[in-house]
Amino acid sequence: MSMIDRQYDVVVVGGGIIGLATSMKLTQDFPNLKVAVLEKEKEVAQHQTGHNSGVIHAGIYYAPGSQKANFCSTGGKLLRDFCDEYGIAYDMCGKLIVATDDSEVPQLEELFKRGTENGAQGLRMVNQEEIKDIEPYSAGVKAILSPNTGIIDYFEVSQAYATRMRENGGDLLTNVEVISIENKDNLLYINTTSGTVVAKYVLNCAGLHADTVARMMGVDVGVKIVPFRGEYFSIIPEKEHMVKGLIYPVPDPSMPFL
Repeated sequence: MSMIDRQYDVVVVGGGIIGLATSMKLTQDFPNLKVAVLEKEKEVAQHQTGHNSGVIHAGIYYAPGSQKANFCSTGGKLLRDFCDEYGIAYDMCGKLIVATDDSEVPQLEELFKRGTENGAQGLRMVNQEEIKDIEPYSAGVKAILSPNTGIIDYFEVSQAYATRMRENGGDLLTNVEVISIENKDNLLYINTTSGTVVAKYVLNCAGLHADTVARMMGVDVGVKIVPFRGEYFSIIPEKEHMVKGLIYPVPDPSMPFL
């Protein structure tokens, strides 16, 4: 079957964790819908989803009442429930957010207030002595302990989402990059490197390229995504005893996006 012969009710652009979770839920709740995910790489989760620190966040950082705050709390529980059901490992190892000197304490206390308002479970402030009890090799004057923070392999989660979506009757089309999108006769013609796919609806889950895909659809988003790249280091096995859980610095309010 050529790509031009493929017609769907919903096409999801992007095979990262957002696109796969969305398509899995659609195929689960609306089994009569024809759903497809278009992914430009040969495998899912090859960008941000598969290259991050793998943290299950508790909802500390986001503005109280915001969608991010609500989604973080609700999504974390749904994620753990899914992993429990399908046997995906995760570790609720907890997190310390450490103020290394007194100048960082006011921002730490503001963060604690924000996390409490967001309903982050089990948060408490710990002093210098307690920091050493929790993380003996960490130095600080005060810290927030978040026991409801964990780590997980989001690539594995994404693969499981893709499997469930396909089992529900959805299609995963890899090595298919979207070039342009045209609206004709109340249908969307998605032109790709492998031909054209037709859909009634397109869901934009394209990650760092979501603004580009939006413009393809004639949507003036008014913003441009500016990506940042982080680097992570693995601790050699003989030094793993030095870090028991997650240890974070107090975020710089002048650079809240980092």
